[in-house]
Amino acid sequence: MRGFSRIVPSERAAGLQYKRCAPVFEIQPRNEGIDMPWIKTIEPEDATGGLKLEYDKAMKRAGKVFNILKVQSLNPESLRASMHLYLATMFGPSGLSRAEREMLATVVSQANHCFY
Repeated sequence: MRGFSRIVPSERAAGLQYKRCAPVFEIQPRNEGIDMPWIKTIEPEDATGGLKLEYDKAMKRAGKVFNILKVQSLNPESLRASMHLYLATMFGPSGLSRAEREMLATVVSQANHCFY
């Protein structure tokens, strides 16, 4: 579905998945046996202002805009702050080497069942 990104399934009710959160969530009917709540997102081609700036930086860094950024697209200031924290954590001064930081990120992603 264009304009929406998957998030972790939550509660089950009447064959639907939903999450009791902000109104950006939609209830999605069962699709091929997989129930998933969705978060409304803004795609890169539809971004303007500060969001476009953040997406442009993402394209320069990674060649694409990953879903972890898109799920923050309704609040560009939150996305900017999140990226600032990520970049400071991964590239700022630290007692850990860059390789050790990447290893920790990989281990945490695996523990959370996330692709990293």
